[in-house]
Amino acid sequence: MAAFVYILCALTSAVCAGLLLNSYRRTALRLLFWSGACFVCFAVANVMLFVEKIVLPHGDLLLWRNLVVLVGLVLLIFGLIWDTEKKQ
Repeated sequence: MAAFVYILCALTSAVCAGLLLNSYRRTALRLLFWSGACFVCFAVANVMLFVEKIVLPHGDLLLWRNLVVLVGLVLLIFGLIWDTEKKQ
């Protein structure tokens, strides 16, 4: 059951990323790009969680997963700050 939840979380993040990036492609709003990039990182982190818990149960990818999530959050924060500065 846990494997199903991990896969479902990864798919949900990937679908959100796809929808955001597709909207960015149509509208060229930069905030959609940064949000999509953030969700790509979240999807990668969820896949890494699946690998850590199901495929390699004795492996430890906690540091790498957290780094990927941190990169995603930094991208989103950078995008929020950059769009705010450009409008002034």
